[in-house]
Amino acid sequence: MNRKSLYLCLLFLSLSLFTFAQKESSHIRNGNKDYKKERYSDAEVDYRRGLEKNDKSFEGHYNLGNALFRQEKYAEAAEQYVQAVYTLDKVKDKDKNKLAQTYHNLGNSMFAQQQFDKAVEAYKQSLRLNPKDNETRYNLVKAMQMLDEQQQQQQQNQEQQEQQSQEQQSQEQQSQEQQAQEQQAQEQQAQEQENDEKMDKETAEQILQALEQDEKETQEKVQQQKSSGKKKRVEKDW
Repeated sequence: MNRKSLYLCLLFLSLSLFTFAQKESSHIRNGNKDYKKERYSDAEVDYRRGLEKNDKSFEGHYNLGNALFRQEKYAEAAEQYVQAVYTLDKVKDKDKNKLAQTYHNLGNSMFAQQQFDKAVEAYKQSLRLNPKDNETRYNLVKAMQMLDEQQQQQQQNQEQQEQQSQEQQSQEQQSQEQQAQEQQAQEQQAQEQENDEKMDKETAEQILQALEQDEKETQEKVQQQKSSGKKKRVEKDW
């Protein structure tokens, strides 16, 4: 993001500090002096000391938010702007211009964090309080454009993630099918091997039985021959 666009419409930050803080504590006034000299970290310390004595000071929160923003502590700056709004809302006759500027700065803090949806809402709130602020209107348009691009990118990322998830599921399914086929092939091979071993055993038993039968028949024939020979020797020749 272009830094010029980021700091667009922030000129009033340095100007508003002095007009808001005339009746504030010495710490706030010292913070304004440091801020003017661009010693933003020193200004931060001064503003925090002032808020320790009066945590309901709109100027203290607002100016601290500006000092934090200048240090690119955008999340902390946003918190201070919210506190400034909360403090000013409690005032019966609130200054709408102060409130509009605070919402504007809050929008810038959200914009810097790429929280464009919140930036849009802050700019809209600022324009409700000051409809003639063309600077806020410009930032609103910019934030809406960035939000649209962000949402499109998120949609693309989501579609890409879904596609990757589907591809992963497809790969896992193919892998499972391949494993199942390999397991089935292994089981079939084991069954065939078992059948072959069973057949070999049965064949060997059949051969053995055949040999035993042949031997038995041979022994019977020999026995018969022996018996027949004995009968011939005992007969007399009359």
